[in-house]
Amino acid sequence: MVKLVKLNNLQYNVNRDPNAYRRSVNKDFRLQALLDGTGTAKGVFTVDGEKQCESTVTLPGTFECKFKFPKAGTRMGELTIEGNGQTYTQNIRIDVTEHDWIG
Repeated sequence: MVKLVKLNNLQYNVNRDPNAYRRSVNKDFRLQALLDGTGTAKGVFTVDGEKQCESTVTLPGTFECKFKFPKAGTRMGELTIEGNGQTYTQNIRIDVTEHDWIG
């Protein structure tokens, strides 16, 4: 059902350097889950237990979520997609820096 997960327009990979996904305070993160199949799926993204986005997607389609944080720090997010009797869950690390990263 879930073909690909992207964070800030890059394929999400826990082994990739976290600098690739970081955003500074009050800058938007963009999470996308590209979905396959037929019917509908419900997507929910929570960070530290707080719901950031929730929507129903017609399949095939894309679950999309934009969010930002007012304080720097590392947070754990959880993406959950439910549809066609299946549940997909993935943990996603969210790093927020005080200032833009220059590299």
